[in-house]
Amino acid sequence: MVLTGSYQGCTAFRDWRELLDKQNDLDAVYVATPDHWHAGIALTAMRKHKHVLCQKPMTHTIGDARRMAATAREMKVATSVTVNNPSSEPTRVISEWLADGAIATVREVHNWSSRPFWPQGVGRPDTADPIPEGFDWDMWLGPAAERPFSKLYLPFVWRGWHDFGCGSFGDMGCYSFAGVFKILNLTPPVSVEASASESWDETYPKASMVHLNYPANGNRPALRMSWYDGGLRPPRPGGLNEKDRLMFAGGEEHEGILYVGDKGILLAGFNGNNPRVYPESPKYQYQPPPRVPGAPRTDVAIDQWIAACKGGAEAPLANFELQSPVTEAFLLGCIAQRFPGEFLEWDTANMRVTNSEKLNDYIDPPYRSAYKI
Repeated sequence: MVLTGSYQGCTAFRDWRELLDKQNDLDAVYVATPDHWHAGIALTAMRKHKHVLCQKPMTHTIGDARRMAATAREMKVATSVTVNNPSSEPTRVISEWLADGAIATVREVHNWSSRPFWPQGVGRPDTADPIPEGFDWDMWLGPAAERPFSKLYLPFVWRGWHDFGCGSFGDMGCYSFAGVFKILNLTPPVSVEASASESWDETYPKASMVHLNYPANGNRPALRMSWYDGGLRPPRPGGLNEKDRLMFAGGEEHEGILYVGDKGILLAGFNGNNPRVYPESPKYQYQPPPRVPGAPRTDVAIDQWIAACKGGAEAPLANFELQSPVTEAFLLGCIAQRFPGEFLEWDTANMRVTNSEKLNDYIDPPYRSAYKI
């Protein structure tokens, strides 16, 4: 509680390390930087026993995802990524329908996004731009390799660059994959491959397809999950109504997810919203929960994290330990996008690509020396 007239405003720092050293009264930290800075700040904060909320994607590299999960477990702090899919009503409904045999055994999942909304498929700029006054370019680069400043890197457009962002897959796959992992009880994939419109050294492709093969787990057999971006979509199933056919042809609902089973399909919006089953059945008709007039908008992941910070017994469903394997999956997809046509065989226990030594350089790349954590 802040007494009237006592609030002195926020203190600004150029370096997150100085903030954490000087602001000893902090209980929690919210990391909302570009992707390549998420892990460095989150790890430093957790090692100082701070609770951490992290913007999606959780990390920029698989090695950092492992470290963040291990550190959260060791420090016993409350953590969460800002993804609501594991806790959403559609995720609950889809889980129940599939468990009830609505489409029998699931063999394939297809997930497509309309991203990118920023430039991809471009090379590093040939010339440098003047660094804006007051902007610490070296600090912004942080762990990434040093390079001259360019307006092509920021703001926002950093998402398309390998060294700073995770492209369309990392921007959006962190949402949908978090839901699918929970629904199908997935573990990290055993192999990944991609095809793309082109391959660039510095940026993700303009359009791509990524195929991830997941091992059997319990009673669930192995399955294949495919990701599409840049306007690409999976083949359109037969028997759809007119509105759903448009999903595969750039209609109003231009992003989606498709579960393919032995006896039918389940189609939904990108995050699982408004699920419907084909062949249609009166047993599987989605009814969204009624909206309460005047009820405040809630963000489940943040609400769960705040409750855990206050000592709640339940861990957030998007905590770092649960989201580490999800992050591992789509980051393997990001690596595959950089090397279209390569087939990555993945050993999650040893955190290695077993059939291509050069690709292991992208699993846990080193930080620039001044920013090592």
